[in-house]
Amino acid sequence: AVVSTQSTGRVTDKLTQVSDKIYCCRSGSAADTQAIADYVKLYLDLQENESNEDPTVEVASRVFQMLCYQNRDMLSASIICAGWDKNKGGQVYCLPLGGMCVRMPFAIGGSGSTYIYGHCDNTYKEGMTEEQCLKFVADAVALAMHRDGSSGGMIRLAVLTKDGCKRLNIPGNQLPTFWSK
Repeated sequence: AVVSTQSTGRVTDKLTQVSDKIYCCRSGSAADTQAIADYVKLYLDLQENESNEDPTVEVASRVFQMLCYQNRDMLSASIICAGWDKNKGGQVYCLPLGGMCVRMPFAIGGSGSTYIYGHCDNTYKEGMTEEQCLKFVADAVALAMHRDGSSGGMIRLAVLTKDGCKRLNIPGNQLPTFWSK
């Protein structure tokens, strides 16, 4: 699974680790999404300590869903939960405002996402290599940042595999600009 964020605050990292191989990408209220991620991390830590097994991405997503849905009238929180577990491999779950939870081959969210649905639908392919996934995500986020006046800064990426997480950053002066060629 490859997860990415665009940095609205120019330095804010909206990718949050909730277990060794599970991250979330947060959009909406920073306070709301940070608090929710902290609760999910606490729950997964407790589960891991009791069971002596790594948490699954589905369980993490369902905890996010429970918290977002039960508090939907008080929160401004949209979450993409992604990771790797031994049961189902790489997974991505989309949790838009309101707390619905859907497993998808890829997910987009945040203020810039409305500009890139067509691009993502057109360029996503099943079975992409890690390099192809990174290009797909970087191109999509850069395009969203280009179109959305509220987005910008840099791109932060996380590659989640059975071996853990590899983080990558693309500084603002090295962002893809494929659309201008």
